[in-house]
Amino acid sequence: MTLPPLCLTNATVLRPDGFSNAPLSLAGGRVVASGGRSVNLTGYMVLPGIIDLHGDGFERHLAPRRGAQTDLLAGLQAVDAELASNGITTAMLAQFFSWEGGLRNPDFAERVADSLARVDTLTDMRLQLRLEVNLLDAYDRALALVRRAGIGLVTFNDHLPHKHLAEGRTPPRLTGQAIKSGRSPEAHHALLKRLHENGPQVPAALARLAAVLMADGVLLGSHDDTTPGDRDRAHAIGARLAEFPETLAAARAAHAAGDPVVMGAPNVVRGGSHDKKVSAEAVIRDGACDALASDYHYPAPRHAAFALADRGAMPLAEAWALISARPAAVMGWTDRGWLETGARADLVIIDRATRRVAATLAGGQIAYLCGPLAARFV
Repeated sequence: MTLPPLCLTNATVLRPDGFSNAPLSLAGGRVVASGGRSVNLTGYMVLPGIIDLHGDGFERHLAPRRGAQTDLLAGLQAVDAELASNGITTAMLAQFFSWEGGLRNPDFAERVADSLARVDTLTDMRLQLRLEVNLLDAYDRALALVRRAGIGLVTFNDHLPHKHLAEGRTPPRLTGQAIKSGRSPEAHHALLKRLHENGPQVPAALARLAAVLMADGVLLGSHDDTTPGDRDRAHAIGARLAEFPETLAAARAAHAAGDPVVMGAPNVVRGGSHDKKVSAEAVIRDGACDALASDYHYPAPRHAAFALADRGAMPLAEAWALISARPAAVMGWTDRGWLETGARADLVIIDRATRRVAATLAGGQIAYLCGPLAARFV
């Protein structure tokens, strides 16, 4: 159930036109013009709830150890709690549909989708499907899942070690991948070679699938573009969202074409890419980044926003927009991402002194509440 009407007072509130100390009223799961029982938030900031467009941190809750899958409903409820504790009110769970096996195979993707449709969560959790493009025989199955589960975002991935396969060499980490997939190393290597041989058929088949998905209203994206040419090819088939481009040139190409660019928040927090790709902060300072995503670590978006402000890259209001208003705009969502009359009551309350999340409200419901702030609410 949603909270009774509330009026949050004495906080620093981030509104569409900047920070304000004016009260913020909530009722019926929405931001309203005025009214409600007063809650004194002296010492706190109220910010729009975080919208995470790409995160695979949920995998750790669904399988805490390799081969030790938990009950998916219980696992998704644990994901819900972690999201809320980090101020994330809308999350796209980046689920693989891949040859890689384990949590990334088509069977598991279907199980996750079915479980997510049945689980009761406080945050708004949705699936993003990450389709491995050389998996041609599974395109129809992926399309059926997208339609059945109402998936609104599909990204195209290619994680095959093409260079090693083309040269007839054993790919790196083959044995570990094989164990994860439940195959012998020999069988796994044979599968990779077969998929690699699909290469010449992929562009035309992918273009046909992309056209069907776009006709269904699905947003398409590419993943890990390295060159402007990679981005141009993705753009040509309608994959307009550029996820984690690996070079500044690729990010600039997407931006020049009017395609949104999503970078990884952990990259910002670390001060650079952990695998020597382009710095996300460099892309942001260049003006070519539209949104930041958790990637693999749910605390990262809020930490990245504060880091950008602390380093002088941009004011906090602009940095927070990279994890709230601008991701909403990427997805075409008009009901969230900012705190104004009529918007969903998706917000995070942060202790100004410690920058810890003290509370998260999702659709007007308390999804997370801790510490001294709890006493002010009750």
